[in-house]
Amino acid sequence: MVVSAGRGSDAAGAPVNGPIAVSSTYRSGGALSYGREGNDTWAALEEVLGALEGGEATVFASGMAAVAAVLETLPAGAVVVLGADAYTGTRILLADLARRGRLFHRLVDTTDVGATLDACEGAAMLWLESPSNPLMAISDLARLSAESKARNPGLAVIADNTFATPLLQRPLDLGVDVVVHSVTKYLAGHSDVILGATVTNDPAWVRALLDRRSMHGGIPGPIEAYLALRGIRTLAVRMERAQANAAELARRLVAHERVEVVRYPGLAQHPGHHLANEQMRGAGAMLSFDVHGGAEAADRCCAAVRLATPATSLGGVETLIERRGRWAGEEALPGGLIRLSVGIEDVEDLWADLAQALGAC
Repeated sequence: MVVSAGRGSDAAGAPVNGPIAVSSTYRSGGALSYGREGNDTWAALEEVLGALEGGEATVFASGMAAVAAVLETLPAGAVVVLGADAYTGTRILLADLARRGRLFHRLVDTTDVGATLDACEGAAMLWLESPSNPLMAISDLARLSAESKARNPGLAVIADNTFATPLLQRPLDLGVDVVVHSVTKYLAGHSDVILGATVTNDPAWVRALLDRRSMHGGIPGPIEAYLALRGIRTLAVRMERAQANAAELARRLVAHERVEVVRYPGLAQHPGHHLANEQMRGAGAMLSFDVHGGAEAADRCCAAVRLATPATSLGGVETLIERRGRWAGEEALPGGLIRLSVGIEDVEDLWADLAQALGAC
């Protein structure tokens, strides 16, 4: 589907790749009237994402625009339960909403099913992220979805599927109501696009999210949508190579004398390994590890790489490395934690680079 969906007409002479639709308005009498309501290029990307996730996709200007659109469906004063190690941007947005009395949130370890279910008492939404960013924790999406709704009818369950992508995990099949993506990352895959998306198989959610996008103006640019569509065509081969590289690097990092702990769900010693095997079709290409010596040593390691790129973000063809705790809102992370977004370079070249960088810390 990553290759075949969203191609448009199959008539003789039709373009293999649909053209970029760059109009802000449309002639009267058709399905569209104004550019904020829809676009043929968005529609092609949404067709692919919907097919991959098993629902109907809505594309937004950024991952945070998609996150905000989901949260804005809630009434004033509603409570959101989310992982204490969830993506920083989501936690910062919810903290801002709480300061203004708009929404309130409860942080919980979502790998602890009992604690999470207890936290959902009286809540309107459960926000899950598995694997989590950057601690790579695995939450039981199916059990949490089913049991939280049984206890609290009407609770909405959301899953950020950015790390796994629909190739490795389909949260809608596990009982989740809405999936959120930062399309910027693995889906687009080339570190050149800012986009987000939601996917749901509930028509009421589809309508609500379309309304949020239109009213709040979080619409994607057609050129960005085209670039993401072009990028997603190679998602399967990119993920296959990057995941294989990540698994090999994780195995070697475990044995390195400068490394304290490696967090990668493909490792048998990872606490979520068995659950990841049940609900995922692969461990992905993200990992994190702690180096001896804390933040200063981690900074030296990140500064010493030559092939990998010291930068934030993830999911591109290039390997990115950073000490995640350098960001505001990540102070609770271990000081020596390094997040690695493993790319598609030759694995021996990557290991040679990491090994020499670890020698510098």
